[in-house]
Amino acid sequence: MTAATHSTLFPQVPDTADAVLDGLDPEQREVATALHGPVCVLAGAGTGKTRAITHRIAYGVRAGILHPSSVLAVTFTNRAAGEMRGRLRQLGAGGVQARTFHSAALRQLQYFWPKAVGGGLPRLVDRKIQLVADAAAACRIRLDRGELRDVTGEIEWSKVTQTIPADYAAAAAKAGREAPRDPAEIAQLYAAYEDLKRDRAVIDFEDVLLLTVAILQDRHDIAEQVRSQYQHFVVDEYQDVSPLQQRLLELWLGERDSLCVVGDASQTIYSFTGATPDHLLDFRTRHPSATVVKLVRDYRSSPQVVHLANGLLAQARGRAAEHRLELISQRAPGPEPVYAEYTDEPAEAEGAARRIRDLVASGVPAGEIAILFRTNSQSEIYEQALADAGVPYQLRGAERFFDRPEVRKAGAALRAAARFGGNDSLLDDTVDLPSQVRAVLSGEGWTSRPPAGSGAVRERWESLAALVNLAQDFAAAKPAATLGDLVAELDERASAQHAPTVQGVTLASLHSAKGLEWDVVFLVGVAEGMMPITYAKTDEQIEEERRLLYVGVTRAREHLFVSWALSRSPGGRPSRRPSRFLDGLRPGSVRTAGRSGFGGAGGIERGAGSSGGPAVRRTGRTPARCRVCGRTLTDAGEMKLMRCEDCPSDMDEGLYERLREWRAVQAERSGQPAFCVFTDKTLMAIAETVPEDEGELARIPGVGVRKLNRFGADVLAICAGQEPEREDEGD
Repeated sequence: MTAATHSTLFPQVPDTADAVLDGLDPEQREVATALHGPVCVLAGAGTGKTRAITHRIAYGVRAGILHPSSVLAVTFTNRAAGEMRGRLRQLGAGGVQARTFHSAALRQLQYFWPKAVGGGLPRLVDRKIQLVADAAAACRIRLDRGELRDVTGEIEWSKVTQTIPADYAAAAAKAGREAPRDPAEIAQLYAAYEDLKRDRAVIDFEDVLLLTVAILQDRHDIAEQVRSQYQHFVVDEYQDVSPLQQRLLELWLGERDSLCVVGDASQTIYSFTGATPDHLLDFRTRHPSATVVKLVRDYRSSPQVVHLANGLLAQARGRAAEHRLELISQRAPGPEPVYAEYTDEPAEAEGAARRIRDLVASGVPAGEIAILFRTNSQSEIYEQALADAGVPYQLRGAERFFDRPEVRKAGAALRAAARFGGNDSLLDDTVDLPSQVRAVLSGEGWTSRPPAGSGAVRERWESLAALVNLAQDFAAAKPAATLGDLVAELDERASAQHAPTVQGVTLASLHSAKGLEWDVVFLVGVAEGMMPITYAKTDEQIEEERRLLYVGVTRAREHLFVSWALSRSPGGRPSRRPSRFLDGLRPGSVRTAGRSGFGGAGGIERGAGSSGGPAVRRTGRTPARCRVCGRTLTDAGEMKLMRCEDCPSDMDEGLYERLREWRAVQAERSGQPAFCVFTDKTLMAIAETVPEDEGELARIPGVGVRKLNRFGADVLAICAGQEPEREDEGD
């Protein structure tokens, strides 16, 4: 929960429509009150986008402009949809539909299928992998478990990008996809899979969208019925829409433009599933009259965390980078990010576990700490390190290492080899424990070189490689160890795992951490080859890796630890180097060639022909210089103070305290958080400059015309040593 949204656990429903707007910052308020025509909200991480769009819906409903049943808000996960419904209920707009794309489409499909097609809707299969296996058998193509998952992923990608089997090979090549099998084979499997579905009268998850699109395209009477029901649309995480979801949205809309989309191109990290930020970036082109609002006030992370996040994007390239937003932290200063280099991966894991143990001992709840890594295969070493340190943990978005099917199967194979190895021809030429393990696991799919691609086959190989590496480390520590000793070690490690569901440190991949936040975040394995990942070759793939790291950084509220290891195992050659993404950002490094500057500060742009202002109106910060030393200021907090943090301050402490007391009264009177009156930095700037008239006060960053009109007289009176005029309670 961010500072922008936190009040009480069960807030009271606002009394009036105007009360719904209380506590919103100027840009959020602009979103909430822009109820007509197309609206595009470009919302940086931690800027309160969900708050802005739920208050927008609630304000429209409470003001009588929107009818609850005519609004459809769509997002991408059931968790996000549930959160949106909960917030809308708290704001007095409980009748609004908030659903995922698939949930909304499935309801429509179930309702209209008898009218459009006849009979009942075919059965929806929960998991399509068995169908893919049956299709492979029909084609006489052998697929192991990992390949089944990868081929299933290719079929899903094809369907959300509206690619038919005959066009798969060309479409995959154009998209730069590294197919897990020969593209012709995948096309054959895809076609056989579709035939099987028809024969068995079943549909899959993607068919829900495809069939809804088909009905709305072919039956204009049904399309009009849907459009008469839903007249206003809100789409969250718009950078993640696929071409198929965009087509469905267009059919829902028809010729209307009552649409509000919210997204951040810098958080596009699911392009491998068919998601594309192009629909977000092209919104103004498709809707010239659109109002575009940029949310850049970050209520989640400290200025130090935000500075690193901004620095990552400043070096980005590509189309998404051209539209990146510079975040401005609204929180009090916190500690600088900590960068740590370790000799090897076990040392890195142990170092993180020690720090976490100390943090928990100091009172930080374990549930407010996360370790984020690039691939699920990295989790095992951190699971073990936390278990050794006595720190509870929980895994998110991945099976625990020893619960993974390939690890369980490999364990069974090693156990059998330990018992009956004398009769196993695989072990005839082995000379030591590591070679025995490699020989056994080669029968389970391990190879000396990793497979190409980034899907399930690669993850399975990494799990087996982790066991091979463990065997090497175990043999180095215990030269006389046998295969039986290693199996006993694996059993002991597996039984030591524990993952409480509430107050454990979260272990998660960067992908599964999207949308979450913690007080303390450890970003581990931030080295070349892992971040960016080895198989990211093209410029587009490299930039998506950068965005993935950006998402990881912006999960932290206050404490951020970034680490890497020079080698994989103890005694290994220290050949690794920190991620190129940290160049110029971590102490002692030099920035590599890249862009500088940002795609936009916060503000509002009104489309041509829209009401309420000129064709384009921008609000943003202008460059400033320190009034003490003259250095150009770039940090948001320093710009408000109009001086460097470390330059001497001549603040009137007594005036500062009087201003804080006055602010507390104003905040309580209006029911808003104190920062909505003035931030601490703005009060410090006022106490340092002691303005004598409105002109001097207006020049202080953070005041602005609206606050000058509302609070200017009070502030000037306090600065002059006078008491501000007392307002009537009804004002």
